[in-house]
Amino acid sequence: MSNVRETAVTVIESGNGPYGQFVTAGRHVMGADEPDTVGGHDTGPSPYEYLLAGLGACTAMTVRMYAQRHDWSLTQVKVSLRHIKAVPADGTAASDRFERILTLSGELTDEQKARLLAIAEKCPVTVTLKRASDVVARLA
Repeated sequence: MSNVRETAVTVIESGNGPYGQFVTAGRHVMGADEPDTVGGHDTGPSPYEYLLAGLGACTAMTVRMYAQRHDWSLTQVKVSLRHIKAVPADGTAASDRFERILTLSGELTDEQKARLLAIAEKCPVTVTLKRASDVVARLA
C-alpha cells in the first residue's frame, strides 16, 4: 500500500491588474503576480519565484533537520536560488536549471558541510523536480 500525501492550495484572481492572484495555503493568504516587464503589476512573487521559494525552504528545512538529528553546531542556513530557462532557437523543448547556493553558518567541519550539501539533494521538493510528475486539469 502506498503512502499518499496531499497538499492543497487555492488560487483566485485578485482583480489587481491582469495577472494578480490571491494564493491561499491553509490559513496563509499571499499575493502572486507577474512583473511589470511582462504586463503585471508586480503585487507579489511570480509563479517561478514561488517555485524557487518552495525549493529553498524545503532545502533549508531538510538540512536543518539533519543537523539537529546529529547534534551538529549549525547556527543558520541560507539558500540563494535562481531559475534559468534555456529555450533553444531550433524550437526543441526548453530545459530548466535550478541553482542553489547554500551558506552554512556554525562550527562545522568540511566533512559535515559536504554531508549537508549532499542531504540538500534529498529534500522532497528537489526529488519532485527531478522526477517526472503528472499534472492534470479538469473543470469544476
